[in-house]
Amino acid sequence: MGIVQKQSSINTVIIFIAFAVGGMNTLFLYTNFLTPEKYGLVVFLLSAANLLMPLTAFGVQYTIIKFFSSYKTKEEKDRFLSAALILPLFIAVPMGFLGNVFYEKISEFLSIENALIKGYTYIIYLVAISTAYFEIFYAWAKVQMKSTFGNTVRELFTRIMITVLLLLVWAKVINQHEFIIYLTLSYFLRLIVMMVYALKTYTPKFSFKFPKNTKEIIGYSAYIILAGSAGAILLDIDKVMLPQKEAIELAAFYTVGVFIASVIEAPGRAMLQIVQPLTSKAINEHNFKEVDALYKRSSVNLLMICGLFFILINCNVEELYKIMSNPEYSKGVFIVLMVSVAKLYNMFLGNNGAIISNSKYYKILLPYGLAMAISVAYLNVVLIEYFNMNGAALSTLIVILVFNTIKIWYVKKKFSILPFSKNTAMVFMLITLVFFAFYFWSFSFHPIVNIILKSSIIASLYVLLVIKLNLSPELNKLLQRFYK
Repeated sequence: MGIVQKQSSINTVIIFIAFAVGGMNTLFLYTNFLTPEKYGLVVFLLSAANLLMPLTAFGVQYTIIKFFSSYKTKEEKDRFLSAALILPLFIAVPMGFLGNVFYEKISEFLSIENALIKGYTYIIYLVAISTAYFEIFYAWAKVQMKSTFGNTVRELFTRIMITVLLLLVWAKVINQHEFIIYLTLSYFLRLIVMMVYALKTYTPKFSFKFPKNTKEIIGYSAYIILAGSAGAILLDIDKVMLPQKEAIELAAFYTVGVFIASVIEAPGRAMLQIVQPLTSKAINEHNFKEVDALYKRSSVNLLMICGLFFILINCNVEELYKIMSNPEYSKGVFIVLMVSVAKLYNMFLGNNGAIISNSKYYKILLPYGLAMAISVAYLNVVLIEYFNMNGAALSTLIVILVFNTIKIWYVKKKFSILPFSKNTAMVFMLITLVFFAFYFWSFSFHPIVNIILKSSIIASLYVLLVIKLNLSPELNKLLQRFYK
C-alpha cells in the first residue's frame, strides 16, 4: 500500500489541520461572534445544500471514479470527461428554473417554524451547485492520483474563509447578514480554484460526442445519487429537520456535538480518498484478491486509528464543553457519544462502500439509499418529538448500525469477503477496555490541563498496547522509521 500510505499521510495532516481550523470556528468563533439563531441558520442552509448537492451533481463524481480507468484511449477519456461536465446541467438547470418560479412557496414552507429562514432560501441552491461541480472536478483530479491539492482545497479553503469572515464580523467590518452572503461566494471561489487545478492535471479536448457506453454511465449515475449521499443524508437531514420542529438554535447546539464526534473519522477520510480509486482499479481488472486485501487492511487500520480518537474525544468531552463560553452547548454530550459510535462503525467498514459502488452490483445502492433516507427521516419525526436533539443523534446511530451491518452481509454474499481479520476482535477489546478505564474519572485542574494530561496517558497506553500486540504490521513499520 505504498501509494496509499504516502498520500494518506499527507492527506491526514491536511485533514487534521482542517479539523483544527474547523474546531476553532465551530467551538469558539461561531459560538462567540454569531448569535445561536444566526449560527443555526447557517447550519440549516449548508445542510440543506448538502442534501440537494448529490441530485444536482447527478452522481457524476462517483461515475468518474468508476469509469475513467476503464477507458484506454485519450479520445475515449476526453468524451467521458466532457459528458461528466454536461450531465449535471440536465438536472441543475430545470431545478433552478422551477426553484425561481416557486421560490415564494418553497421559502414559506421551509420557514414555517423559523421565519428567519425565508430570506435566505436561495442560498441553498447556490451552494449546492457550486459544491456539486467542485466534487466533480475533485474526482477528476483523484483519478489522476492527484488527491492532495484537492483535499487541501476541500478541507481547508472554506474553513479558512469562515475564520476570516467571522473575525470580520467580530471587528464589525461586516454584519451577520453579510457573513452569510460572503460565505456563499467563497464556495464559488473554491470551485474555480479546483476547476483550474483539475484541468491542469488532465486537459481534455472537449467534445459533444458522448462515450459509446453513455447509457451505462447515465444508468450508473442515476442509481448512485442516493447511495453516494447516504452519509450526508444521515447527518445533514437532522440539521434540516430540527429547525422544522424546534427552535433554530438547536441546530447550532447539535452541530457542535456532531463536529466533535466527527473528528474521529479524520484519518479515515484521508485514507479512503486514496483507497477508493485503487478499489475501482482492482475491480475493473478483476483482481479480487487485491480487493479482499484492501478491505481487510483498511478496516482494521481505520478501526484501530479512529478507535484512539473515539476514546480521546469521549473521555474528554465534558472538559471540552467547559472551555466554551456558552454553557447551553454542553447539552450535546450524549450527541457526541452516539454520533461517535456511529462514525467508528463507519470506519470499521473500511472500503466496503467503494467495493459495492464500483462493482456490477452497484444497483443495490438505490433501494439501500432510499431505505436509509426514509428510515432516518421517520425516526427523526418520532425521536425528536420525545428526545429533542438527542433523538436526532439516536436515529442516526440506529440507522447506521442496522444498514452498515446489511452492507457487510451483502459484500460477504456477493464477494465472499469480510472486513474481519485475526486482529479485529483484539482491536475492539482494546478500544472497549481503554474507554471504560478512563471514561469515569478526570483530574481536578483547569479543563485544558485535564484534557492534555488525560489524553497523554490514554494515547501513550493505547499506542504501546497496539505495538506490543502487533495489531497492525503497517503501523509498526511506520513507527519503526521514527525509532531509527
